[in-house]
Amino acid sequence: MGTKIAIKDLTKVFYKKESRVTALEGISLDIADGEFVCLVGPSGCGKTTLLRILADLEKPSGGTFTIAKSKKERPLQSMVFQERGVIPWLTVEGNVSFGLKMRHLPEDVIKERTAYYLEKVGLDRFANLYPKELSGGMKQRVSIARAFANDPEILLMDEPFGALDEQNKFILQEELLNIWSETKKTVLFITHSIDEALLLSDRILLMSSQPGTIINEKHIDLPRPRNMEQVRADPSMAEYFVEIWNHLQDEVQRSRN
Repeated sequence: MGTKIAIKDLTKVFYKKESRVTALEGISLDIADGEFVCLVGPSGCGKTTLLRILADLEKPSGGTFTIAKSKKERPLQSMVFQERGVIPWLTVEGNVSFGLKMRHLPEDVIKERTAYYLEKVGLDRFANLYPKELSGGMKQRVSIARAFANDPEILLMDEPFGALDEQNKFILQEELLNIWSETKKTVLFITHSIDEALLLSDRILLMSSQPGTIINEKHIDLPRPRNMEQVRADPSMAEYFVEIWNHLQDEVQRSRN
């Protein structure tokens, strides 16, 4: 697989009045085409800032990044947030088709692709409902369906399941993996859950406390498809869990000191 995202010496500094905060410092990273990568680090280490830079929602203060674009006419990236992804005045169907309509695709293509992903996330029966009529888990299904339906080059996912209960989280993790296995999108996924990172990713990147930088990585060699039972039963994953847990504890303590 070729490199899809190449990041070199990326730095981000925020200025407020007469103070400055370095959120990211010297981030260098390559992510392969079709790779599922999880970012894990203590709160405030710049994970979301990194995604926002890749989504062109923030400008870096230094360094560069490139995203290799394919020959197909499709968006470069889509971002899925924790809870803010749905448009309240559009129905479920309207939300999922929104990006496609903004690209002025043919109506039959919009209908076909929207219906396909509504069925994939189990929302085909709820197509005419509005977000206020949906649970938190259903709203996240809408966000995921819309992101995949729009067919971006890469998916940037900022703790999309962080606010959900365990049951809904497991269901959506499974649905996400099923869709990803078909599309092989390049995914950069933020999570605070070690179990989630072990289940979803090909590679886990461990970030330091502020200023955030990548200080270690773990390659997850469990065969796919995989489930949480396999992750928890595998001795090597148990070792990884402890190592990542200790990393987070150390970085949280370092930030306090």
